[in-house]
Amino acid sequence: MAFEIVATGRAVPARRITNDELAKTLDTSDEWIRSHTGIGNRHVADEQTATSDLAVAAAQEALKMLLDKDKSLNGSLEAAAVSLDAVIVATASPDFFGFPSTACLVQDRLGAHKAAAMDLVAGCTGFIYGVETAAGILSVRSDRKRVLVIGAEILSKITNWQDRSTCVLFGDGAGAVIIDKTDAPASGPGKRGLLRSILGADGSGGDYLIMRRGGTRNPYKAGETLEAGPVIEMNGRAVYNFAVKAVTDTMERLLQEEGISVDDIARIVPHQANARIVQAAAKRLGIPEEKFFLNIEEYANTSAASVPIALDELNRTGGLKKGDLIMTLGFGAGLTYGGNLIVW
Repeated sequence: MAFEIVATGRAVPARRITNDELAKTLDTSDEWIRSHTGIGNRHVADEQTATSDLAVAAAQEALKMLLDKDKSLNGSLEAAAVSLDAVIVATASPDFFGFPSTACLVQDRLGAHKAAAMDLVAGCTGFIYGVETAAGILSVRSDRKRVLVIGAEILSKITNWQDRSTCVLFGDGAGAVIIDKTDAPASGPGKRGLLRSILGADGSGGDYLIMRRGGTRNPYKAGETLEAGPVIEMNGRAVYNFAVKAVTDTMERLLQEEGISVDDIARIVPHQANARIVQAAAKRLGIPEEKFFLNIEEYANTSAASVPIALDELNRTGGLKKGDLIMTLGFGAGLTYGGNLIVW
């Protein structure tokens, strides 16, 4: 059996903020942001929009695509939602602290009444972890067939917009994929779907990218007056160094374990954190930059949403063909890292 991506979807807020707009209130410029990050724009949610709203919108786009693939659903979005066995939402910016999970809110709004639901917290690597988790859920019982995996973030609400070293980096969005268990082979001639994953972590770097306030380590206190809510704090140099090594090591391991070369890969879809990270990794491994798909110029860093947003963009623009071997890569808070090898 194989675990195949059969549908994709994405959703981003309508509001689009350019670098020039940020430069009106920050000591920065479009040239500086582009040269240091590759970012030109970011999409930012309004006050009424929560992470689950974007997750639902992306999921609905994926379910609509599924209707074209699965004729047994008779064109019914309701039937498509009911066909889901699980809903996984990878997010670092949930609707609520702790519970209920954002995935449960999404499951209810979609009408996926037969599906299990859970959030997955692995920072910007969340979607990579989610794909492997979906495969595990599908593999242990014969009656499970279909899992919805979503990466969704509204980072703008946990960003310090006075900190120019971080606020220029992040954007909001959601991406979704539907993974089916099929009768296709997962190895040998005609192999399909998820071939292998690498998942890793280095918790010693947890302080490099962190939200300090509000948890049980540093809870709010009765009567305390806060000037601002909890926000992302980042040691940019430490995260950059970790990311370049994580990307190169993960790529090398995936290629070695699968017994292939980079020439066999049609596309590499990395987490869209910083174009300079991808450029450094490509140079270190001698890989043409054109092999990597980057859309960070438009969306900035959307954390767990970045890889599925990129996959949907590629899928809908004809950038992926059936049978293409692709590699996804993630790295982020935790610190976490990972990658998937997938036959499209």
